[in-house]
Amino acid sequence: MMANPLWLLLPWALVALSAGIKFWRLTSAWRQREIASSDQTDTDAARQTLERIWEQDQQRR
Repeated sequence: MMANPLWLLLPWALVALSAGIKFWRLTSAWRQREIASSDQTDTDAARQTLERIWEQDQQRR
């Protein structure tokens, strides 16, 4: 038996850390895209982009 019950928290801390690292890696592509498009502050350009995506989605159906 372990002397201190706080040792039970160590595996959970490792799971939480690894989940955070995995999430960070999975979202890195999205973050890079956001950084690259951050100079596009014009609302009309953003609206046109969304409309183009919507039209492409409608054509696929």
